Amino acid sequence: MARSRFPRRVYNHGSDPDPRFSLANERTFLAWIRTSLALLAGGVALAALPIGMPTGMRIGAVAILLCLGLATPIYGWASWMRNERALREDTPLHAPSLGLVIVIGLILAAALVATGLML
Repeated sequence: MARSRFPRRVYNHGSDPDPRFSLANERTFLAWIRTSLALLAGGVALAALPIGMPTGMRIGAVAILLCLGLATPIYGWASWMRNERALREDTPLHAPSLGLVIVIGLILAAALVATGLML
């Protein structure tokens, strides 16, 4: 029965790991989804609220937040699949790689907003 589970490229390999590890991996995926929703909500709020800042800076900050918000769930899904497959094959987990990109993007967006509010 386990061979018919989705996605097959994950579940067709190795054996079932300890359920606690799979559930922890799933919680991490859901945390990426929450992060995505927060980034998208921040971008929409920044676009919708009347904040006295130059339009170009506002659009730049909104674009950064929306792009990060769209990239995060894609990364979360790919990371979940990589880690679940590693758990099933008893190999080392992959290190997260999008964290630095998110931090840099948030710093840039915050700098644009802060600078725009000072002008």
